[in-house]
Amino acid sequence: MASESLFALSGISLAGFALLGYAFGCIPCSYLASRMLGQIDIRNYGSGNTGATNVYRVLGKKAGIIAFIGDFLKGLLPALIGNAIAGQEAGAIAALFAVIGHCYPVTLKFRGGKGVATSAGMIFGTAPLIGVILIVLQFAILFVTKYMSLASIISAVLFPILVYFSDPSPVYQIASILMGLLVIFRHHSNIRKLLKGEESKMGSKKNKA
Repeated sequence: MASESLFALSGISLAGFALLGYAFGCIPCSYLASRMLGQIDIRNYGSGNTGATNVYRVLGKKAGIIAFIGDFLKGLLPALIGNAIAGQEAGAIAALFAVIGHCYPVTLKFRGGKGVATSAGMIFGTAPLIGVILIVLQFAILFVTKYMSLASIISAVLFPILVYFSDPSPVYQIASILMGLLVIFRHHSNIRKLLKGEESKMGSKKNKA
């Protein structure tokens, strides 16, 4: 089955990969990290976002790293499982829905994060070389500008472009485009702040909103 094209998989199989990914995405890692390490509901602090960057800003490096690892694994594991069962396309579908689950988790009444760490997990699970290129570029942009949001947005734009030039299947190309658009959409408030010069730089901390 690993050599089977995703186009040949049944609708039930596709739904299964999607549900698997969404279930992983709904695990509220950043929320749990803030509860365990800071005894707070991260949704009431900083930007109100349940993602690793907000956890870092509010609770510091240790909590932020733990939240990032959890969110990263939510994208990586479904991608690896899909890859092992039915190839890269199935991994991409599973991981795409993991990102959707992270952004809109039923476990937190659909109030989730922005999908960056979970998307990174998907990329490393399905196209490691592209993952390395993007992580280097993202840290370079972050180092120069100190804006994590800008680095994440640029990475989201570049991801489907790099996928296109890697000669992927149409399904993987579509999944990369949808994932990039979702991450950009989830950063709409950051884009407005960047344009106004009001966006917070990495290293600055926010208090309760």
